[in-house]
Amino acid sequence: MAFSSATRTLSSSSLRERLSSFSSSASSSLQLKPVVANIHAKVDFVPAEIPRKRRLQMLSVAIWSTGIVTSSFLWLFMCSYPPLWPLMALYMVFVWIDPSPERGGRLSSWFRRGRFWRYFAEYYPASILKTCDLPPDRPYVFGYHPHGIIGMGAMCTFATEAIGFSDIFPGIIPHLLTLSSNFRVPIYRDILLALGICSVSKASCSNILKKGAGQAITIVVGGAAESLSAHPGTADLTLRKRLGFIKLAIQYGADLVPVFSFGENDIYKQMPNEKGTTIYKLQKKFQTVFGFTLPFFHGRGLLNYNLGLLPYRRRIVVAIGNPIHVVQNDKPTLDEVRKVQSLYIDELMRIWHTYKDEFARARKRELNIIE
Repeated sequence: MAFSSATRTLSSSSLRERLSSFSSSASSSLQLKPVVANIHAKVDFVPAEIPRKRRLQMLSVAIWSTGIVTSSFLWLFMCSYPPLWPLMALYMVFVWIDPSPERGGRLSSWFRRGRFWRYFAEYYPASILKTCDLPPDRPYVFGYHPHGIIGMGAMCTFATEAIGFSDIFPGIIPHLLTLSSNFRVPIYRDILLALGICSVSKASCSNILKKGAGQAITIVVGGAAESLSAHPGTADLTLRKRLGFIKLAIQYGADLVPVFSFGENDIYKQMPNEKGTTIYKLQKKFQTVFGFTLPFFHGRGLLNYNLGLLPYRRRIVVAIGNPIHVVQNDKPTLDEVRKVQSLYIDELMRIWHTYKDEFARARKRELNIIE
């Protein structure tokens, strides 16, 4: 094929442009290398030689932290296999009519004592600080503070026997309470029930406490609102307006037990979200619409120490305070409730001031009840 002069000129020009573009790309690539190297340098990767026990601890925390996602994925995978559909349909009917989340769960002592949970608690590590005896001749309402991002200390203490709750307080059957929506997730809900975790609804609390002596519920009092205040070195509690759990304790004659978890706020880092910021407004709006909130947080990863969504290894010490005895009253007045609340706050502050120099040395400020 013959080429004209014009065609040859155009091809030469095109070639020069391509060579110039390639040169620029190569130059840009060289300029990006320091940036990539800088990012790589800032990620603190896990060394290759890690003891097997520490790997198992990390694996247990990773599995539990992704429990909802993993359970949902497993359920969807099962849905792709038609022979299982009849069994799955029966299971969904069972989930629909199962009253267990409102009736004390299906607690399995064997499951709660599993080695998996001991690895989970040893990761931080988590432990119980006993400050007094709790006789099993009455029901109890434990108030857990602070909420933190997820409440890992509450999980270790009241939903498993990893740190020996039943050995320390024999005769008391604890039930950690959570949102009812968690019991709508297939498979995951059955794990919660086996751990004795129940719904935080009023009916659920009532059904557990009315069983009488030795029964106990644990309410993470601050809830979603308090999770937005979970920053390392702080203890900003949402408590003044929380009167429902105190009224509940009075109605069933259950002793109130303040619980403060040193280190709960230190296992994650959260983006700055002070009141008035755009992030804070978005989080509060989300909470209004969905009933829970989404803190913008980060922790570590499976293969690094400073980039990911898994909690940091930070010691958690769950201090269980002195019980506040209440006089049973089906219809307590507001003044009576506030009087008990005052005693409750005093005991919570006592726990803080007694142990803060031992377990909260890196605090940025003192315990503060913000609302």
